[in-house]
Amino acid sequence: MKKSVCMATYNGEKYVAEQIKSILSQLNEQDELVISDDHSTDNTVNIIKAVQDNRIKLTLNECNIGYTKNFERALKNSSGDVIFLSDQDDVWVDKKVEIMLKKLETCDMVISNAMIVDTDLKVINESHFDLYKVKSGFWNNFIKTRYIGACMAFKKEVLYYALPFPKHHQYCAHDYWLTIVGEAFFKVDIIETPLLLYRRHESNASSGGNYSKNRIYKKIIVRAYNIVNLVKVFLKII
Repeated sequence: MKKSVCMATYNGEKYVAEQIKSILSQLNEQDELVISDDHSTDNTVNIIKAVQDNRIKLTLNECNIGYTKNFERALKNSSGDVIFLSDQDDVWVDKKVEIMLKKLETCDMVISNAMIVDTDLKVINESHFDLYKVKSGFWNNFIKTRYIGACMAFKKEVLYYALPFPKHHQYCAHDYWLTIVGEAFFKVDIIETPLLLYRRHESNASSGGNYSKNRIYKKIIVRAYNIVNLVKVFLKII
């Protein structure tokens, strides 16, 4: 069984080498690490090339296309039977691949727990699932998903349903779309064991819950948009 790890990079020179090392140590010779770089302006690309590993498939975007579109490009370039998602700045826990593959014997998509860490890998919270009360199920995640994309692995059949991503990415991030497609059309399971060190940056911290009327209106638009796109997927497969 060939495994593809899909990573989207952009100006990730500080941590990308550490993450690549933690991934490649868990892959076999026939596996691949598919990296799509979104026109980085720092040393990210040179760091990736310096690894000199034949399992790395690096694609360079000629211009910045955005996070979700960049992930979509990496997924389209993958050829594995099982797909893992990866961010550029986390660290995979030992045996992550082995444990997730075992779970995929009885389901189509799996999401693991994660430990939330700071930039120096000091643990902030030992369980993302406990912190955010993560639950599986379509409606739990359609309303407000807490799945982390970098904790996902799924069979390639999921991509037949999920690709191409909906056009308006501001309404549908890559991990949210994969989550709701998985929950709507496939068997999804979770792993309570943390298999990822998930780096938390100040730039991705919560805004604190400012529930303005505009925000509520936007949420309604987002949910309606994604229901329409799920219906399109359903019509495509029947």
